[in-house]
Amino acid sequence: MAEKKPKLLVFDLDYTLWPFWVDTHVTPPFKKGKDNCVVDAQGKKIKFYPDVPELLKKLKNDGYEIGIASRTSEIKGANQLLKLFDWDKYIDYKEIYPGCKITHFKKIKNASGVNYEDMIFFDDENRNIRDLTEVGVLSILVKDGVDNGVVKNALDKYSSQ
Repeated sequence: MAEKKPKLLVFDLDYTLWPFWVDTHVTPPFKKGKDNCVVDAQGKKIKFYPDVPELLKKLKNDGYEIGIASRTSEIKGANQLLKLFDWDKYIDYKEIYPGCKITHFKKIKNASGVNYEDMIFFDDENRNIRDLTEVGVLSILVKDGVDNGVVKNALDKYSSQ
């Protein structure tokens, strides 16, 4: 029997793909600096969790659709970072704006045609995990950013439910 796999993986941004709040801890606009690294308006180097670029690439190559659901008020800055990090090419759905993540997911569900039970969601906030679990999304609380182990464990959990 084939392994049960989700169709869509959705990630929060702040403290999930990168270790900061884009609306608080860094200063947009962002740009490419020396050595092709991304810097903010004050020249501070912007970092992401180390596994993220290769992880997004692998997930995309493995046939998963990828979504972003973020409540940040720094919409422009978040989109700018996704573009500068060259992650846009992996992302199929983006919902980046303040508000309850259930709204974000309704839009992703409508755009993708993927049911909630065919999604996995990664986020660092309990309230978002609780909200999305209630509507049927397998929701994974991320403590120190997304990495290969977090995603592997989530995929294993999904396939065993």
